[in-house]
Parts: sequence; C-alpha cells; structure tokens
Amino acid sequence: MKTVLKLFMLVLLGVSLAQAAAFERVAKSSATDVVVSSQKPLSTGENTLQLKIQNPSYADATVAIKVFMPAMPGMPYMESTADAVDKGDGTFEADVNLSMGGTWQVHIFITTQDGQKLRLKTSLNI
Repeated sequence: MKTVLKLFMLVLLGVSLAQAAAFERVAKSSATDVVVSSQKPLSTGENTLQLKIQNPSYADATVAIKVFMPAMPGMPYMESTADAVDKGDGTFEADVNLSMGGTWQVHIFITTQDGQKLRLKTSLNI
C-alpha cells in the first residue's frame, strides 16, 4: 500500500511540475532576436519578464517594453509599460501587469548608445 501511495505522489508531483513550465518566446528583427521568458508561468496580474538580447553589440542598450490588448466590443484598450532593468550580459528584466487572460501584444524597444532604435514585436497568451 505504501508503494502505491508513493507512486501516486510521484505521478502527482510530475504532473504539477509539467503544468508549471516557464514561458519563453522569441521576438525577431533583422538586427537581433530577443528571447522573452518568465521563470514562472504567466498569469493575470504582475509578471516579471526576462529579455535576453541575442546580438552582443546591443548588450549595453536601453530597453523598454509595452504589452497591450487592443480594445474589443465591451472591453477597453489595456496597456502596461516598463523600462527594463539591465542585469548584465544583454539580459534585462521588466515587471508588467497582464490585467486579464487572453492574447497580449508585446513591443520591445531597444535604443543603442549611439541613438539607433529598434522595435521588436511578438505576442503572448495567458
């Protein structure tokens, strides 16, 4: 009986961990790619996103992010913006508020030290 209980608990733990997979998406442009990820599954409310710039020449840039959901019948436009914090080595972190479930558009703004501006787009679903 104890073996069956242990086996059941292991299966339950495995299913729980599989459901808690982290989020990852790639935003692409002709100049660089940015890996957008989260260590926790995305949910409504505050979420911390990590932004990893793949091109080392943009590693010292300034990065901002905007997530938004366009207006739909019976629902207003929603938006959350943040200036990303430089964590070093081309990695940035930003907190955004995803106020409801659905598809959110993501725009990542990169401004280099010499003033070059890039905008990368992707989307996420919660």
